[in-house]
Amino acid sequence: MTPIITGTTRPEPPGAWTATLAFGYRALLKIRHVPEQLFDVIAIPVVFTLMFTYLFGGALVGSPGRYLPFLLPGTLVMAVLLVSMYAGIGLNTDVAKGITARFRSLPIWRLAPIAGAVLGDVARYLIAAGLVAVLGVIMGYRPPGGAPGTVAGIGLLLAFALCLSWAWTALGLVLRTPQAVMSTGTVVLFPLTLASNVFVRPDTMPGWLQAIVSVNPVSHLVTAERGLLAGHPSAAQVTWVLLAAGALVAVFAPLTAWLYGRRP
Repeated sequence: MTPIITGTTRPEPPGAWTATLAFGYRALLKIRHVPEQLFDVIAIPVVFTLMFTYLFGGALVGSPGRYLPFLLPGTLVMAVLLVSMYAGIGLNTDVAKGITARFRSLPIWRLAPIAGAVLGDVARYLIAAGLVAVLGVIMGYRPPGGAPGTVAGIGLLLAFALCLSWAWTALGLVLRTPQAVMSTGTVVLFPLTLASNVFVRPDTMPGWLQAIVSVNPVSHLVTAERGLLAGHPSAAQVTWVLLAAGALVAVFAPLTAWLYGRRP
């Protein structure tokens, strides 16, 4: 066996992209083997879209049917952004189980496990966004922008959610339990989504609240989504969302790498 072993060329270690895709596939396998973790991904879009449409539609604009075109882009954003917390929760779970220590010992790009998990979460985002879109069509909504506007809107939302997920990975490396990550993420996201233009127009709010809503990144994202779905996108709003997404990656991706590198 010695001549065979010594004469064999050692294979090259996987590149960064290959390792990232492998860990992205791992994230999909976790969903396949534990499908009940998709309960929130399915329940949040359905409950938010149905509940808010039929609870507030008649009171705000006279009928749920008239309210749905205004609300649906907002519930689309809420559903996907709330699901983005799973990136931090999953990473924190791996840290608690000691799996990341094993990953760190492998001859691969150091951030491949995190980048792969973030990439794998696209499946969750697509499920949440697809449910909102399909439910809206069932309820009678027909986006004026058609299929191109809908695809563009979902694509912009996925890009922003992917960038935001780096904030949750950093949080997952700081906090000690997955429950703490979920609680902290909920405390951050719910005020951002509620104090925005998701449910009502800002001009109906007090002046001090309008000032908060005008600088809320969720408001800009929802406005961009409404424009894309309606068929008249705002280049300024789309650009603002992309810049905000880039800023999230620029801040939290290096912070995640630094925190990951400092782990014992």
